[in-house]
Amino acid sequence: MEYHESTRQQDMTEPLIRQDEKGSIISEEDDDLKPENPSQKGSPGVEWLSTAIAVWGSFQFGCCVHYTSPTQTAIRKDLNLSLAEYSVFASVLAIGAMIGGLTSGHISDLIGRKGTMRVAAAFCIVGWLAIGFTEGVLLLDLGRMCTGYGIGIFSYVVPVFIAEIAPKDLRGGFTSLNELMIQVGGSITYLLGTVLTWRMLALVGLIPSLMLILGMFFVPESPRWLVMVGQQREFEASLQRLRGKDADISFEASEIQEYTEKLQQMPQIRILDLFQKRYLHSVIVSIFPFHYSGLYLKLWIGLMLFKQFGGMSAIGSYASATLELAGFSSGKFGTIVIGLCQIPVTTIAVALMDRCGRRPLLLVSSVGTFLGTFLIGLAFYLKDHELVLKLIPMMVLAGVLIYLWSLASGIGSASWVIMSEIFPLNVKGAAGSLAIWANWFGSWAVSYTFNYLISWSSSGTFFLYSAVSAAAILFVAKLVPETRRRTLEEIQAHMLFSNSHS
Repeated sequence: MEYHESTRQQDMTEPLIRQDEKGSIISEEDDDLKPENPSQKGSPGVEWLSTAIAVWGSFQFGCCVHYTSPTQTAIRKDLNLSLAEYSVFASVLAIGAMIGGLTSGHISDLIGRKGTMRVAAAFCIVGWLAIGFTEGVLLLDLGRMCTGYGIGIFSYVVPVFIAEIAPKDLRGGFTSLNELMIQVGGSITYLLGTVLTWRMLALVGLIPSLMLILGMFFVPESPRWLVMVGQQREFEASLQRLRGKDADISFEASEIQEYTEKLQQMPQIRILDLFQKRYLHSVIVSIFPFHYSGLYLKLWIGLMLFKQFGGMSAIGSYASATLELAGFSSGKFGTIVIGLCQIPVTTIAVALMDRCGRRPLLLVSSVGTFLGTFLIGLAFYLKDHELVLKLIPMMVLAGVLIYLWSLASGIGSASWVIMSEIFPLNVKGAAGSLAIWANWFGSWAVSYTFNYLISWSSSGTFFLYSAVSAAAILFVAKLVPETRRRTLEEIQAHMLFSNSHS
């Protein structure tokens, strides 16, 4: 126990952990010499149940984002929408999500993680009802914006809640379930969209939010939020319930409480305060501030924006239209293939998150998204020059699948994991909101401009996305740390220390 006692007595400005030459976070002593944390013993049943219920919000996320892909033709025909009007409908989801992202951290800090998920679910329910019963474009767009606001909140609070309740050895896999359920929701939406009308598909979208609201009655609140707001008795009860009635939680409870007390001595952080030097590296890893050094002005684009400007929302929302443009008589075949293939790949990523680490998955994923979008761009280039026309549809389908598989296996899931890990509690609300806003700003920009870019140059559009993925490879290799098998307190202390000495 000497190691842990001495570690807890360290000042906030001292490093709890360090980085090796590859950027991996390692402890000051070899892992084999550290005594096992007794709080990890016990039944994880409540942790699994809590995670399983929370990720209904992630399932809802996937349903909302991918709703426009199988329904584009039918909605435009039934409501007589122009291309511009449909582009607004598809992209207004991201506008609502940007607003939801900016408010998510404050709401979550104010009413707790469970209450915030209920608020998000309520907005999604209102939005789906508006879409399902609309007779005009106004209610259609308002409904889409409401669902966007709901999933903007979900995209912050679900991974944060899961990261805060999970033990360190399972946190990566648990938090990756967020991405898995996004893919499950998207895949089921793809598949159902081939057999259901767009109105019926909207009403089916009510189910995840209803399940989440009901399930919230059976899970405990985040213990880290409880200790942050001073509910000591509830904090201990929540942690004990999560770890199991027979688990010894004294060590973990002491570590969380002491670290939180040190954080509470620091001033409350606002969004503008995040650009202070001590928080800058954490912000760089998640979002996109400018950093001036000497004579150089460097644009640090973080994981959220790389993911979006690499084409995530464009390919996810317009997969069917892209396949039809490539030469498929109908996008349904490709949509079914995409729906069936997404879930197994994401399941593998969940299994590998705590085994292989975040950085390796991010690097492999970024290479894959580059190859996928480059292949699509090459296919459209060949089509423009009337070369190997018979191969074009399968090349595009292969490119879409490689892109989506790569996205799901790494940057799609790991970006949410890292976002939920690197910010301390006193920063998490503001920083998480800014990270989510950046994500959804990128989503809006890409989804709104996609149809116009395709009209300009189909090959150029995807070559542009591939260039962003190429830059993401360099970004991950240079800046993103490994956070596997570290407590949230260790990771966050390291981030603060590395910034104070950079």
